[in-house]
Amino acid sequence: MLRALLVALACVTAPQSSWLSVGEPIAPGVEYYTSTDQSLVEPPGPTAVYLLKLDPKRVALDSVHAKDRIMGLETVDAIAASHKAIAAVNAGFFNTRNGDPATVLKISGELVSDATQTRGVVIINSPASGQTTLGFDQLGAKQELRFKAGGKDVVVPIDGVDTTRAIGKLMLYSPLYGPESDTAPTGTEWIVSGSPLRVQDVRSNAGHSLIPRDGFVLSFGGVELPVPLDQLRPRVQVSLRTNWVSLNGVSASELDAAEHIVNGAGLLRRQGRVLTDWTAESLSGPAFTETRHPRTLIGVDDKGFIWLAAIDGRQPDRAVGMNFAELQRLCDRLHLTDALNLDGGGSTSMVVKGEIRNKPSDATGPRPVSDALVVTIR
Repeated sequence: MLRALLVALACVTAPQSSWLSVGEPIAPGVEYYTSTDQSLVEPPGPTAVYLLKLDPKRVALDSVHAKDRIMGLETVDAIAASHKAIAAVNAGFFNTRNGDPATVLKISGELVSDATQTRGVVIINSPASGQTTLGFDQLGAKQELRFKAGGKDVVVPIDGVDTTRAIGKLMLYSPLYGPESDTAPTGTEWIVSGSPLRVQDVRSNAGHSLIPRDGFVLSFGGVELPVPLDQLRPRVQVSLRTNWVSLNGVSASELDAAEHIVNGAGLLRRQGRVLTDWTAESLSGPAFTETRHPRTLIGVDDKGFIWLAAIDGRQPDRAVGMNFAELQRLCDRLHLTDALNLDGGGSTSMVVKGEIRNKPSDATGPRPVSDALVVTIR
C-alpha cells in the first residue's frame, strides 16, 4: 500500500521535475530554477529559460529607473548593484537611444511616463511591512493641470510627462527626470512646489529650470502663451489629476494609490483568464506575437508565488526564444493565473547575486535598459 502511494506521488510530481531544474535557494523567499526542455516550444528546439520564484511575504519587489533618473540607461546588473538587490530583471519598454519610457510608468508613487495607447501593465505594491502584491491590467494614462482663473475652474491637458518638449505642447518634469528640465531657452516654465502646490515662479524665454524636490516644472514649448496658460501666475494654487483608461476595471483610486506601475506589451493572463487577442494593445501583427524572440515575463501562480522569467533567444544553437503561444505554454507549466510579457529582445537580462545568469542576445553583451524590477529581502 505504501509503495503504491509513493509511486502515485512520484507520478504527480514528475511533470514538473522532468522539465524544471531542482530549485536553488538564493535567499529567504527566493529560489532559482532553469529549464532547457525543448517541448516548451513547438516545433521543439533549443531552449534556455531562467526563473525566479519569489515568496511575496518575504521579499520586496520594486521598480527602479537606471541611474535613478528618467533618460538614464544602465545594464541590469549595474542597477541591481546600486540598489543592493539580491536579484533583478529588465522591466518596461523604452527608447533605446535615451532611456525614455515607451508608455505608462509609475515609480515610487510618481507617474513618470504617460500614454494614450493602452498596454499591459503590472501594478506593484511593496510596503515596508506586510507583503508584496501584484495586479494586472491594460492601461493608458494622461495627466491634467487644474487651477482657478477669474473665479472659474480651469483644466489644461498635459501633453507629456518627463519627456522631450515639443513646440506648442505643455510638459511636466518631475524630480525623477533629473536636477533640471533640460530644455532650450525658447519656452515658458513654471516652478511649482509646496503643500498645497503653488506656482512659485514663471520664467519666460527660459529653459533648464531647477526641479524642486517637492513639486515639478511645467514647460510650454513657445513664448506666446495660449489661453488659459497666460493666467498661470505666481501664487496660483494648482493640482494634478491622472485620467486612467483601464480595460479591465481597475479603479482610478487603486491606480492613484499604486506604488509602481510597469508597462509591458501583451497581457497574457488575468485572474485565471487566458488572453489570446491583443488588438487593444496594438499587438495583432505576427512580427511581435507570433515570432520567437527573447522574452522577459512576470506572473503570479495559483499559490500566490511571484515568478520572474528570462527566456533566451536569437541563438539558434542554444535558444530559439518564444512566441506568445509558447509563453502561454510556460504559463501553464508554472500554473500562472496572471502574467505579463515585459520588454524582451536584447534587453532580456536576469541578475542573481550580482551575476547575469542568462545569455543576452546582443553581440555586444548585456543591453543598457531604462528600468528594472529589483528583488530585496524584507
